[in-house]
Amino acid sequence: MSASLDDLPLRDDLRGQIPYGAPQAALPVTLNVNENTHPVPEEVADDILDAIAQALRDINRYPDREFTVLREGFADYLGHGLEPEQIWAANGSNEVLHHLLQAFAGPGRTAFGFSPTYSMYPLLTGATGATYVSGTRGEDFTISAADAAEQVDRAQPDVVFLCSPNNPTGTPLALDVVEAVYEASQGLVIVDEAYQEFAPHDEPSALTLLHGRERLVVSRTMSKAFAFAGARVGYLAADPAVIDALRLVRLPYHLSALTQAAATAALRHAPTMLGMVDDIVAQRDRISATLSALGYSPYESWSNFVLFGGVDDPAATWQGLYDRGILVRDVGLPHTLRVSAGSEEESTAFLEALASL
Repeated sequence: MSASLDDLPLRDDLRGQIPYGAPQAALPVTLNVNENTHPVPEEVADDILDAIAQALRDINRYPDREFTVLREGFADYLGHGLEPEQIWAANGSNEVLHHLLQAFAGPGRTAFGFSPTYSMYPLLTGATGATYVSGTRGEDFTISAADAAEQVDRAQPDVVFLCSPNNPTGTPLALDVVEAVYEASQGLVIVDEAYQEFAPHDEPSALTLLHGRERLVVSRTMSKAFAFAGARVGYLAADPAVIDALRLVRLPYHLSALTQAAATAALRHAPTMLGMVDDIVAQRDRISATLSALGYSPYESWSNFVLFGGVDDPAATWQGLYDRGILVRDVGLPHTLRVSAGSEEESTAFLEALASL
C-alpha cells in the first residue's frame, strides 16, 4: 500500500495546498495556457538544432556557470544600454522569480501582489517560507498610481510583484504605477513583463526605468513571443548587485549547455521569431471584437490572450467548448473565461464553437 501525504513529515504550511496546473487534454485546439501556438520557423529550428548538436560534443563537461554568451544575447536583444552583467536567466521565468524570492523574501518576510494576478506568485512565495499579501484592483482590473502606492506603503512588503500586462486579465500597467510603487516601497519591486512583446509597439517598457533604481527588476520570458515554452527559458534585467544576490541562491550549473545553446541560437533570429507577434495580436483583437458582437464583455488586453465576461455559467460553457474540441481556461473569476490567441484557424474554431453554444 502506498503512503499518502498525511503519512509523510510534510511541512505544515504545505498541507492542504493544491499544486499549480492548468488542465491538459489532447484536444484539436488548446488555447488555455497562453502558449504561442505558431511553430518555430524552419530556418530558425535548423539553426537551433545545429547549435544543440555542437553543444552535445562537450556534453561531458559542465556548462558555463555564468552563461556568458546567452547573457550577451539577452542584453543585445533588450537594448536600452543594458550590459551582460545586468542580465540573469533561468529555467523559465518561474525559476527567475523563485531565485528573486529566495534572495529577497524567505521566512519572516512578505511579498505583495495586486489580485487577481499570476497565481504562481503566492505559490512561489510560500515555497520560500515567506508570507504573501494580496492587494486589490479596480472593478476593471486596473490600478492607479496613487492607489497602488497607498497599498504598498501600508503593507511595506519586502517584495512587490507588478504583472505588466497582467495575467490573467491582460490589463495594461502604466509606468507611473511602477514609479509610484517604487517610491512607496523599501523592498524589491519586480515588474513581470512576460507578455510585453504583445503590447503596442509605442508603449515603453519598465526597462526604461532601471537606471538609478537598484531595487527594480524587470523579468521576461522566451515562452510567449519566442514560441519557446518547451525550452523553459526566462530572464531578467536589474542592477548588477541584484545579479550578485541571485548567485547566492542558484543551484550549480542551473542552465544546461543545451538550453544555453538553443536560447542563444533563437535570439540570433529575434526579428524572425517576433514576426509571429503581429499575427497573434491581430487574432487577439479579432477575438475581442467578435466576442463583443456575440454579447460577451472582453477586457482590454495587451497580452496574447483575452479574458471575457458575461458568461452566465463558466463551467457549462467551458465543458461545451471542450466537447467541441476546444480547450480554454476558467481562471476562477466570476462569469468569465480566458482564451489564448492562436492561429487564424484556431481562433476561428474557438469563435465558431462559442457561437454554436
